[in-house]
Amino acid sequence: MEQTAELQTEKTLSILELIQNGGLGGQIIIGLLFVLLLVVVYIYFERLFAIRSAVKIDPQFMPQIRTYVTQGKLDGAQALCLQQKKPVARLVAKGLSRIGRPLDDINSAIENAGRLEVYQLEKNVSILATIAGAAPMIGFLGTVVGMILSIFEISNAGGNIDMKLLSDGLYTAMTTTVAGLIVGIVGYMTYNHLVVKTNKAVYQMEAASLEFLDLLNEPV
Repeated sequence: MEQTAELQTEKTLSILELIQNGGLGGQIIIGLLFVLLLVVVYIYFERLFAIRSAVKIDPQFMPQIRTYVTQGKLDGAQALCLQQKKPVARLVAKGLSRIGRPLDDINSAIENAGRLEVYQLEKNVSILATIAGAAPMIGFLGTVVGMILSIFEISNAGGNIDMKLLSDGLYTAMTTTVAGLIVGIVGYMTYNHLVVKTNKAVYQMEAASLEFLDLLNEPV
C-alpha cells in the first residue's frame, strides 16, 4: 500500500512543478510566452470593445440624415454626425462636407476616409497574427534547448546517467512546446475573431456610404 501511494505521488505533477523542473532556460521561455499571452489577451479585449462600440449606431441615424439633406439642412446633418462619434457618422460627415462637388469627388473622399477608419479598427490586430505564428516557434526553441541539455547530460554521464538531470532537459522540451502551442492557438483564434468583427464594421460603413451616395443621386 505504501509503495502504491508513493508511485501515485511520483506521477502527480502540477503545472508549477513542471515549470520549476524545466530548468532556467525553460523558465525564461515560459516567462516570455506568458508575457505574449498577456499581450494577446489585452489586445483582444481592447480591440473587441473598440469594434463593438464602433458598430453601435443609432438605427434612426441614416433616416435623419436623409431628412436633413432633402430639406437642405446640411448644418443639422453635420451636427448629427458629430454627436454620433462613430466611423459611419464620420464617413457621412466627410461626404456632407463635399456636397456641391462632382459625385466622383465625394465618393473618393468617402473611400479615403473609410480606409483611415479601417486602419484605426485594425490597429494592433496584426500583432496577434505575429504572436500566433511566433509563439509555437519559441516553444519549439525551448524543445531544442531541452533536448540539447539532455544529450549533453548523456554525453557527460560516462555510463552513469543521472535521470534527474536528464529529466530536467525533457521537462524543458515538453513544457515549452505545450506553452508555445497554447499561446499560438489563443493568438490565432482571437485574431480571426477580431477579423470577423472588423469585417462586420467595414460592411456597415460600406452600406452607409452607398446609402448616402444614393441619397445624393436621387432627383430633387
